[in-house]
Amino acid sequence: MTHLFRKGDGEPIRAAMQRKGLSGPRLAEATKAGDPDGRGISPAPIGRIAGRGARALDKCRLRSAWLIADALEEPLQDLFALTMPPDSTSTVERSRSDANES
Repeated sequence: MTHLFRKGDGEPIRAAMQRKGLSGPRLAEATKAGDPDGRGISPAPIGRIAGRGARALDKCRLRSAWLIADALEEPLQDLFALTMPPDSTSTVERSRSDANES
C-alpha cells in the first residue's frame, strides 16, 4: 500500500483549506465529490492529516491524499510527498550484466 507524507507538517493543507474557506468537516464533505464510491474521507482523519500536535498524522494513504488534493483543487505534489521505504530498491551495482553470462 502506498503512503504519502504531508509536506510542512500539514501547513500547505491548512493554507489551502483557508484559501478555499473550508473547515475540516467541510473538507471531509468535499472529498465525497471526487470519490468514485461517493464515500470521501470522514472528518476525524481529515483533522489528523491537516492538524498539528501529537495526534496529527504525517502519512496517509494515496487515496486519501488524492481526494484531499482534488477537493482543495491543489496539485497533489504541493501538499504531499512520496517517500519510498529504505529497503525497496537495491543499491548494489552488478559487476557484470546477467545477459553476458556464458
